[in-house]
Amino acid sequence: MSLAVLDRERTVAKPGFNRWLIPPAALAVHLCIGQVYATSVYKASLIEHFDVSLTQVGIVFSIAIVMLGLSAAVFGTWVDTGGPRRAMAAAAVCWSVGFLVGALGIFTEQLWLLYLGYGVIGGIGLGIGYISPVSTLIKWFPDRPGLATGMAIMGFGGGAMIASPLSRNLLDLYDPVMEGGVASGDAVGKLFLTLGIGYLVVMLFGAWLVRVPAPGWRPEGFDPSTVKSKSLVTTESVSANNALKTPQFWLLWVVLFCNVTAGIGILEQAAPMIQDFFREGDSSAVAASAAAGFVGFLSLCNMAGRFVWSSTSDIIGRKNIYIVYLGLGVILYATLAFGGSSSVLLFVLLAGVILSFYGGGFATIPAYLRDLFGTFQVGAIHGRLLTAWSAAGVAGPLIINGFLDARGEPGALTASDYRPALLTMVGVLVVGFLANMLVRPVADKFHEPREEAGAEPTADDAPVEAESEATSSTGTTPLLVVAWAVVGIPLAYGVIQTVRTAASLF
Repeated sequence: MSLAVLDRERTVAKPGFNRWLIPPAALAVHLCIGQVYATSVYKASLIEHFDVSLTQVGIVFSIAIVMLGLSAAVFGTWVDTGGPRRAMAAAAVCWSVGFLVGALGIFTEQLWLLYLGYGVIGGIGLGIGYISPVSTLIKWFPDRPGLATGMAIMGFGGGAMIASPLSRNLLDLYDPVMEGGVASGDAVGKLFLTLGIGYLVVMLFGAWLVRVPAPGWRPEGFDPSTVKSKSLVTTESVSANNALKTPQFWLLWVVLFCNVTAGIGILEQAAPMIQDFFREGDSSAVAASAAAGFVGFLSLCNMAGRFVWSSTSDIIGRKNIYIVYLGLGVILYATLAFGGSSSVLLFVLLAGVILSFYGGGFATIPAYLRDLFGTFQVGAIHGRLLTAWSAAGVAGPLIINGFLDARGEPGALTASDYRPALLTMVGVLVVGFLANMLVRPVADKFHEPREEAGAEPTADDAPVEAESEATSSTGTTPLLVVAWAVVGIPLAYGVIQTVRTAASLF
């Protein structure tokens, strides 16, 4: 089959295409690559199989996240120019090959192959897959960009909720006699093969499904003048290279870095943190099973926040929603530091809202970029901004673990030992809050000529052709039902399994 089918020109939607097929296409990718947050399921098995330290196995995850940020930045422009189908197919191949090479490393007991496969090759698939649907979603939903990107990026949070119970069930199948929750290396290798093949099929389905709107298309009843009336929203375009020259890009880099650093501080330490906050002598009032339920609860909050808060930003504006994330986050972190140990329920609620802001920040940032820089190369700009995620992924755990290491040994810490770290996060959020308040519209000198950038139509532009106006339909079709079932059924499975685990907390 010719690779020409992947070209952007072959993916232009024909009249009658339903734009609500695009969110499941994006979810098909994000639900798969979200597995990266479920590596803890088989971490102990890999440690025993390779006879190495926790750090040596943990490096696999770190490599993958670093490669996510780097590949998103490096390939961002290629994703925009080559089109979403080419990018999503490339992400599917890299992500799947990463699992297959990793499986080879497990079967042959070559740890470096796991680094190369899951870490490097899979990490490249992570970065390309994460940004590939973003600009397409925004172009299909200029009237509701926050809702559109929220639906897709919600999948990245939901991917771990599917992969965690699925991986446990597959390991039970491949190694029925495993002891203490530690599976054999052979079972983990088979798990990698299964996931690699399964994810390839689902992600390629998303790539086949995706389309780009015809030139000049706009949703029925959508008036671009209502968007332009918002002070921070532009109908002009800024290239990825010019975006790096603007103060707005670097202010948003700081905003994302601060929001992620604060959220990841709790996420990375969740289970031991809730036990330490309610420690009485050598034991904790919160059992290990309940702590695991807390982690599941945070996963739900992380996923829900990506959709709820990002959709809310369509109503109150992107700058205002970040005022909520960062400003209210300051209050929540301070309350957690000084009053979180007074009640398990209060602690859980505070942490849950904080993690919902963490997820919401990821989902809202593409729409914020679209508001400021237009749709021309928003995917490339988003990719470069994700280097803030890579930096925060290092800074957040370093801050928390650095303070905790100075306060005592794991298993002997109390709520007061967390206070310096939590108050440091308050300071981080204040910095992000101030950066967000400084965001202003991008200066005209950074805009691309409209004829070169293919800028969005405005209320003053000539009406689009009748064929373009008819591009999108809203009726239910068999393909629409199948597409949503492909992503909806696994997502429902993950939510149900996570709720069961989280129920032990209450």
